Amino acid sequence: MRARRLLLTAGSLVALAAVLSSCSSSAALALARRSCVHVERSINLYERSLHAPTPALAAAGYQAAVAQLELAQPDAATAAGQDGQWQALMTTISESPRVPLGLLVHALGAQCAVAQSPGGNGL
Repeated sequence: MRARRLLLTAGSLVALAAVLSSCSSSAALALARRSCVHVERSINLYERSLHAPTPALAAAGYQAAVAQLELAQPDAATAAGQDGQWQALMTTISESPRVPLGLLVHALGAQCAVAQSPGGNGL
């Protein structure tokens, strides 16, 4: 009888952990998607800066693009803390102050495409 109760308790704990893990993944996906709203704005601003009519407008557009990535960072970091799947997104965003945005755009676009896909798994 005691073994049965212990087994039932252990099974309940495993089921509870699975439910909590699922909630955490869902919350992380929502945060990653919210971060990607800023990433998409950043990419659009960056691409527009490439075709700006003056160097001053190009520089302003580039800085606006970097600023959008700064806004994306907190949600990406929280998502990565809740679900390791979003570590790459957070890391790529965090590189924006040190790495030219042109080198990050492809990776950011691909990572956000995964986040925006149904279920957030890229399928």
